[in-house]
Amino acid sequence: MNLFAEILIAASLVISGIFGFVGSYGLIKLKDSIQRLHAPTKATTLGVGGVLVASMIFFFADTGRLSVHELLITLFLFLTAPITANFIAKAYMARNLRPGELPDSTGSCGWSVYDDPPEAVQED
Repeated sequence: MNLFAEILIAASLVISGIFGFVGSYGLIKLKDSIQRLHAPTKATTLGVGGVLVASMIFFFADTGRLSVHELLITLFLFLTAPITANFIAKAYMARNLRPGELPDSTGSCGWSVYDDPPEAVQED
């Protein structure tokens, strides 16, 4: 393996380690669930992504072939982290906030956590 690939791998691992540390530190230090939500979904996701990039560079430099396993893991991670964050935020809203405490929604449906189910249409 050449020196350039080793430098890229080391830099990617150091950067991902910094993101992972900041995400973990934020998860511990932030006060409530909504604030804690940003640490694992943003910083830690980038940390894991950096490790996967380092793995892709290593296997490409070692074997000369591109490994798609890391790309699939990265795709799965970047698709599921925002969805999980949305679920956690909705659970927090439903548990800790009343409808009057939220700002007005700009959408036509309002806040989906608090909407009543539509009334059944009664036929005569």
